[in-house]
Amino acid sequence: MDPGRIPRRAFLKGAGGALLAASRGRAAALQPPNFVLILCDDLGYGDLHCYGSQIETPNIDRMARQGVRFEQFYSTSNVCSPSRASLLTGRYAQRVGVPDVLPSNATTGLSTSETTIAEMLKPAGYRSMCVGKWHLGQLPQYLPTSRGFDEYYGIPYSNDMSPSVLLQNKSVIESPVRLNTLTQRYTQQAVNFIQRSSASPFFLFLSHTFPHIPLAASPAFKGRSGLGLYADVVEELDWSVGQVLQSLQDNGVDDNTLVIVTSDNGPWYQGSAGRLRGRKGSSYEGGVREPFIARWPGQIPMSNTRLRGPRVSQVMATTMDILPTLARLSNATLPARPLDGIDIWPALVDQPLQAQRDLFLYFDGWNLQCARLGPWKLHVARYNDFAWSPDPAGGRRNLPLLNPELYNLDHDPDESYDVASENPQIVADIQQRIQQMLPTFRSEVMAAWQATMSDNVAPTPAGALPVLQP
Repeated sequence: MDPGRIPRRAFLKGAGGALLAASRGRAAALQPPNFVLILCDDLGYGDLHCYGSQIETPNIDRMARQGVRFEQFYSTSNVCSPSRASLLTGRYAQRVGVPDVLPSNATTGLSTSETTIAEMLKPAGYRSMCVGKWHLGQLPQYLPTSRGFDEYYGIPYSNDMSPSVLLQNKSVIESPVRLNTLTQRYTQQAVNFIQRSSASPFFLFLSHTFPHIPLAASPAFKGRSGLGLYADVVEELDWSVGQVLQSLQDNGVDDNTLVIVTSDNGPWYQGSAGRLRGRKGSSYEGGVREPFIARWPGQIPMSNTRLRGPRVSQVMATTMDILPTLARLSNATLPARPLDGIDIWPALVDQPLQAQRDLFLYFDGWNLQCARLGPWKLHVARYNDFAWSPDPAGGRRNLPLLNPELYNLDHDPDESYDVASENPQIVADIQQRIQQMLPTFRSEVMAAWQATMSDNVAPTPAGALPVLQP
C-alpha cells in the first residue's frame, strides 16, 4: 500500500472524529461560560510570588501571566464573614446583616432575603458547588445548599472554632476535622465536581480554609518550602490551583472557564501584606487590599499590548464587583435589590470601565472608618487599639479622628504621608459624599456613626452628620 494513502475506513473515522470535535467546540462556544472562584482565607497581599513573595507559587504565577493581575483589589471588610457576605451578594455586608464575624453557634446568618451568586446563576442553568469554608451561618437555612448551591463539602466556619466539623451538604461526616489533609480533600472535591459538571455550565466556589490559623499541611508539603509552615501551606494552596486548572483542561472546558483567585481579608499573624500598612482587623490597606488574578484563555488578554508584558491592572475593584460581572457574562438576571458592586469585565479585558464607582467605604463592624474616591483615601475614625493587641483600659472603642487623614494611594499605597492639609477641598468633597451615602444604609450604621462622632465634635443641624472640631 502506498504509505501516502490513507485507508478509506481510517479516513472516515478520522473525519468523523474531527467533525465531532468541531461540533463539541461549537457547542462549548455557545454554552455560557463556567466560573471558578477560588477564595483563600487570610492570604496577604504579599504572600504570592507574583506579588513579590519568596514563597513559590508557580501555578498562580502562570495564571497571572496568562490573564490579568490587579494591584488595587479590595475586600469590603478586614475580617471574614462580612467579606464573604459582600462577595456573594454584591452588596456591603452592612446592608445584608453580617457586619462582624459570626460565632460557631450563631443563630443568624446571611439574610435569606438576599440573593447569592449561586441563586442568581441557577435560573440561567448553572450547577453550583461550594467547597470549603462558608462562615455565613451554621443553621440549616443558612448553609450553602439552602443558598443556591447544589452541593457543599467543607467546614461551616473558621478552623479555630468549635465544634470542629466537616459537612457533606448538611450532614456531619467528620469530627474533629483532620486539618493536615483538608486542602487535598477540598481539591479532590473540586476536581470531581468539574468532571461531573462539564456538560453544563457550572459555578465552583472553592473557599479554602487556609492560611487561616491553625495551620496544617499534608505530608507532601510539610517542610517542602524551606520557609516554615506558613509557606508550606501557601505552596499547597498553589498546588491546588494547579490541579483545578489541569482538571479544566482534562475535561475540555478550559477555554470556556473564567478562573479567579483572591482572598477574604489581609494576613493575620504570619502572612505578609507586602509594603502595605496594617493587617487583618485593620482598615489600613494591608487589612483590605487583596491579591486578585483572573484567567480566561482567549477572552482575557495575556499581555499588555502597550507595554508588551504580563498585564497588571491599576483599576480599583472590589469583591462586590464579582457578582455583577458574572451576571453580565452568564446573561443571568441581576438580583432585585440595588448592588454596590459594578461590572468590571471591561477592566479584565483591558478596556475602560463603563460603570463608575462613586465612593468606596471601609467599615469595621457597623463603624465607618475610611472612604475612598479615585486615588484618595480619607480616614475619619479609628479604633483605639489594634485587633491583635490587648484591649486598652475602658475597652476597645471606635473614635473620631480630630484631623481626618488623607492619602493618595496611587503615590502612597503604604499610607505614610497625610496630605489632608494640602487638599482641603478633596477632604470636604469626600466628607460631603459620606454624608449623602451613609443614610442609605441600615439604621445601625447611622447609629454607630453618631456614637463615634459624639465625642469632641461640634453641634450640627438636625439630620446632618457631625463635623469634627479642629
